[in-house]
Amino acid sequence: MLHVFLAPAPWENWDLFGEQIVAGLATGSIYALVALALVLIYRSTDVINFAQGEMAMFTTFAMWSLTLAGFPAWTVIIIGIGLAGAMGGFIEMTIVRPVENKSALSVVVVTLGLFVLINSLASAIWFKSGEPKTFPTPFSDASVDLGFARVTQHHIGILITALVITGLMYLLFNYTKVGLAMRATAHNPVASRLMGIRVGWMLTLGWMLAAAVGGVGGVLIAHLTYLAPYFMLPVVLYAFAAAVLGGLDSPGGAVAGGFAVGVMENLLGTYTPQDVFGPEMKLPLTLLLLVIVLLVKPSGLFGHAETRRV
Repeated sequence: MLHVFLAPAPWENWDLFGEQIVAGLATGSIYALVALALVLIYRSTDVINFAQGEMAMFTTFAMWSLTLAGFPAWTVIIIGIGLAGAMGGFIEMTIVRPVENKSALSVVVVTLGLFVLINSLASAIWFKSGEPKTFPTPFSDASVDLGFARVTQHHIGILITALVITGLMYLLFNYTKVGLAMRATAHNPVASRLMGIRVGWMLTLGWMLAAAVGGVGGVLIAHLTYLAPYFMLPVVLYAFAAAVLGGLDSPGGAVAGGFAVGVMENLLGTYTPQDVFGPEMKLPLTLLLLVIVLLVKPSGLFGHAETRRV
């Protein structure tokens, strides 16, 4: 029978459609934050940090420990952001910097090694029992009626937090000397060094910012899932998709790509025929749409195509 294979159309339940859009924007904002972290490092080193999700996971576990110690939620987040930034700076100076001038493959191997190392450390410290943890929300689980949808305050808080961080990053990179120096370093480190910019410090600062932004994303998603050493892996996969969709050299594109991927994921999970695909097909279908977009625009929606003289 045909109706067995048909998913509900959006116009049949506008409340459900509105809820999926808002929830998609909320989860998409987390993808946007992690994608932004990936782009920040890529712009400064031309390498994707495959350990980005594990760094966020480790920071989230550290915040969970502070929560158990009785620290208030917002105090935990502030301390956690500082810890994440310090960890990012330490990793860049001690592990990544010695291979920064080597081949891109060397840096990729180092970040993959960091992935395994950080995951193993978190498992040894916090996951000996093998039971996932729950992480409290800094907002509330109470629902809010927006007129076209009912969503939790946590989802609204995620969206607002992501927009605030994105706005701060925009102001930093466009209206401060430090941000302009970071952009110059990413564009041409040799010329930047000749202009008196401390390129090493700019690279360290880029890693610190990326780790801090990724840590915020980890804290916000941890309440929606269970806290475990592997909980950031699907988030990072969607964030990679978002960064590539928006453009790996475009912070704004990464944010837009995160929102787009979040909405696509929710709508595909709700309105695709469940008897044919099932919820586990959300990621493959999202990636299929990503591939279609990249076939049309390989540099991403907001990326700049690289031109070379031959």
